[in-house]
Amino acid sequence: MPAPAVPARVAVDLPVLPAPAPSGEGRTREAVARLLMEQGPVTAAEVAAELELSAPAVRRHLDALIADGEAETRDAPRLRRRARGRPAKHFLLTDAGRARFGHGYDDLATAALRFLAAQAGAGAVEDFARSRVQELVGAAGAAEIARAASPEERAEVLARVLTARGYAAQSREAGHGVQLCQHHCPVAHVAAEFPELCEAETKAFAELLGTHVQRLATIARGDTTCTTHVPLGDFPERHERSDHTTTVPKGRQSE
Repeated sequence: MPAPAVPARVAVDLPVLPAPAPSGEGRTREAVARLLMEQGPVTAAEVAAELELSAPAVRRHLDALIADGEAETRDAPRLRRRARGRPAKHFLLTDAGRARFGHGYDDLATAALRFLAAQAGAGAVEDFARSRVQELVGAAGAAEIARAASPEERAEVLARVLTARGYAAQSREAGHGVQLCQHHCPVAHVAAEFPELCEAETKAFAELLGTHVQRLATIARGDTTCTTHVPLGDFPERHERSDHTTTVPKGRQSE
C-alpha cells in the first residue's frame, strides 16, 4: 500500500531574517563583484585602482569568482600595439554572478500568472502548468522513460531527466514502492501561490510512469524536498489519463 499522505500544512507568514553580514574577505569579494557588474568589462588593474587593492588581492578574488562560475574573461580590445607581454584581460560577471545581487524573476512570473488568471480564468493557469511540465520533460525525456524495462528504472530515468533540468532529483526504495525526491525546485516561490504547477507535475509523473502516484511533500509548502510516492505492487504498462489516481495535498489556493 502507498505511504500515508502527509497532512497539509497551514501557510504561515514568517518574518524574513537578514542574512549574516559577510566577513572582511567576503565584503571585499562582494565589492569586486559589484564593480564588475556596474563597470564591467574591466581589467584587473582597473579593479585594483578603483577599490584601492593590491594586484595579488584582486587576482585572488577574480580567480575565486571565475572558479565559482560567477565571472568570466574576454580579451581586451587592442586600441594600440602593446610593446610586450600577454594581451590584457577584461573581467565581467556571468548570469550566475549577477544572481548574487538578486533578481525579480519570481515576482515577474507570479505577476504574469495572476494576470493570466484574471484575464482568462483559472483554467488558463492549469493549461499553462500542463504545457510547462511537458516542455520540462521534453519528448526525448519521455521517450527515454518509456524505454525503461522496469518500474524502478523508469523512476530512475525520470530522476535523471529532472536533475538535468535543475531539480536535483533522485529515486530511492521506500516500503512497497519508490520515492522520487526533488531536492531543489526552481519555481517554488511561484508554486506557493499557484499550486497548479505542482498538481500538473504530479499528474505528468503518473502518466510517464504508467501508474498512480502520491505527492507527499513539496518545497512550495515549506517541506525540505518535493517527495512523490510511486507504488510498485501493481504497475500497469500504460493507462489512459483518466485511469490514474493522483493524490496531491492542497496548497494555498489562489484568490
